[in-house]
Amino acid sequence: MEQQLPPPPPPTTKPHFLVITFPAQGHLKPALHLAKRLASSNYADVTFCTATAAHCRMFPSLPSPTSSIHHNGITYIPFSDGSSSSSPRHHPSDANLRSFMFQIKQLGSKHLTSILQDFANSGRPITCLIYTMMLHWASDVASDLGIPSALYWIQAATVMSIYHHFFNGYESIIVSHAKDPSFPISFPSLPLFQIRDLPSFVTITSPEEPFFDILDGIRNLFNDLSLRKQAGGKPRVLVNSFDELEMNALASMEEHMELITVGPVVQEAAEGETGDMFEEDEKEYMEWLDSQEDTSVVYVAFGSLHKMSKEEMEEIGKGLIESQRPYLWVVRKDSRWEDVNFDGEEKQGMVVEWCKQDKVLRHKAVGCFVTHCGWNSTLEGLFSGVPAVAMPTWSDQVTNACLMLREWGTAVKAEVGENGRVGSGELARCLEIVMGEGERGVDIRMKAEMWKEKARKAVGEGGSSGKNLKAFAC
Repeated sequence: MEQQLPPPPPPTTKPHFLVITFPAQGHLKPALHLAKRLASSNYADVTFCTATAAHCRMFPSLPSPTSSIHHNGITYIPFSDGSSSSSPRHHPSDANLRSFMFQIKQLGSKHLTSILQDFANSGRPITCLIYTMMLHWASDVASDLGIPSALYWIQAATVMSIYHHFFNGYESIIVSHAKDPSFPISFPSLPLFQIRDLPSFVTITSPEEPFFDILDGIRNLFNDLSLRKQAGGKPRVLVNSFDELEMNALASMEEHMELITVGPVVQEAAEGETGDMFEEDEKEYMEWLDSQEDTSVVYVAFGSLHKMSKEEMEEIGKGLIESQRPYLWVVRKDSRWEDVNFDGEEKQGMVVEWCKQDKVLRHKAVGCFVTHCGWNSTLEGLFSGVPAVAMPTWSDQVTNACLMLREWGTAVKAEVGENGRVGSGELARCLEIVMGEGERGVDIRMKAEMWKEKARKAVGEGGSSGKNLKAFAC
């Protein structure tokens, strides 16, 4: 995937989609999966675009950070974010988020204009631009050039509905009760929530709070969608979910947007390619999984951003050992503590820095997923039929965990103690519920298998999401 290949094929009469995404792992992965789905359908030409730093991480052997590449029917081209490499200081998790967001908009919008004009001049004009959240400015660029656009919503439809209602009448009541986690909130067509169940950004009350700029970016996105509706016609939104999974949430938004469910947009990477911004561990973890009994392994992974404290790491390690079950635990290199020995129980488990999660979850040895409940992980677990222990921390994770527990019945939630952490005993208790022979565990596993079948049917030939994507692409 890293070698320079010949130029893409000559112009065709097919639609040409440009998928542009924010340079973070949680955005990059679903956007790349969608691009691959569009390209593999043979209905369209596809170009994938992300910021220079992420592009360099995807293709570390490129002769230049700005080099484009063509692979498996997709053209990959970066937009400028001011970086000249994949240096971590340009990663969006940096403390100076406000500066990063401003820079990526200023440079990115200018460069995206040039990219779209170059494609038009070369005889391969972009016929539709698909953009992810945090890049609402991309739709303005497309509009200025007369190019149709569609938002690709990479979180749950329920979360989208919550944000819509928050910005349209519910903000004052939520903000005024932001410090009361048990305060009930009732949105139209959605289940009853408490403040603690809502995406964490909606409880931000001051521009001085961390991640205010993310809330501001989401606000701008929804303002933009509202303006487009007022200008005539409902804005098109591709949703990484499927009809049966979030029927009520989707219905609650029909009046405001043209929602097109295309999920779960999950796809195992082909041999030799990756959509990850982290290097896969060289340990032979798949061979280790092959040596374990069916549904016996606890898979533990908390995504690409969250860095746990030393105390959290120690509690999780103790809980896994206490469970007496084999485990595969992903601990990123930038999350390790020097004085915490992760490999102390080598006979019971394996610790890796990064892995192919979709492949791991589909392995027959995996019987439980201890997860932060990011939407990508939630869908991958659902698609693989793996029940979960939910350990959310921020953003949409808390809402996803609530859905897994209350609406779909595929998980238990590990409760946080008075010290703000999940204790080892609590983790062991949850693992026993999910993987043990008790009635609740049997029911959770049965529902996980049921939703697996529904998810696969949705994206299959003739399924709701499969038909929706085909109609959109044509």
